[in-house]
Amino acid sequence: MQVRADRVSLEGHHGTLLPPTSLTFGEGDLAIVHGEPGVGVTAFGLALAGRLKPSTGTVHAEGVDAPLTELVAVVDAPGVSEPDDALPLRVVAGEELALAHQPAGREDVARWLAEHDAAPFAGTRFENLTPALRTRLLTELAAERKGVRVLVLDTPDRHTSDVGGWAGLAREQAERGLAVVVLTATTPVSALPFTPARLGAAEQPAPQHHALPEPSPENTEELTESTDGDPE
Repeated sequence: MQVRADRVSLEGHHGTLLPPTSLTFGEGDLAIVHGEPGVGVTAFGLALAGRLKPSTGTVHAEGVDAPLTELVAVVDAPGVSEPDDALPLRVVAGEELALAHQPAGREDVARWLAEHDAAPFAGTRFENLTPALRTRLLTELAAERKGVRVLVLDTPDRHTSDVGGWAGLAREQAERGLAVVVLTATTPVSALPFTPARLGAAEQPAPQHHALPEPSPENTEELTESTDGDPE
């Protein structure tokens, strides 16, 4: 599967929200997109997800029949998909699991939080979670959604200056085979882990590919043979 955004732009009531921007990425890819702080960054993420119709240009997914709205999850978008800060983590997790059509009862939520090393924070107001924990849990909850093959992390840098934290998390998701796009606005370009795509640009650097290779049949057979016999 590959997603292509071709010269996508968005006009608002008071001017241009997003200048024409192109981006191409596929499963296992990690792309970082940088823009000036403001609604244009989130607008691009929503366009990638099929939730905003571009004023010009197109966004489409190749190699798959599902619509973008089912393929792409936008994580923590300001004013759109970010949780209510006053809610405790258990409530946010329950809502996200229900959105993913996963079991979302009290025990189900407690089990999910325990499996993701977050049980001690179940009653913590969401605004009081550390930025690293906030972004990790929202990303993993979004990845639970059926059919999701693209994660768009919306400006995790607005919560923290720790670039390595969110970059490592994004890389892990790409290694699992998901396509990951991280939108950034407040981090200096020089501090990003690699050259980002830019809002307003048509020619972009290629995303980094991180998906781990599938084991070859030969390696699988060797592993089976080495583990079937009794240890010497």
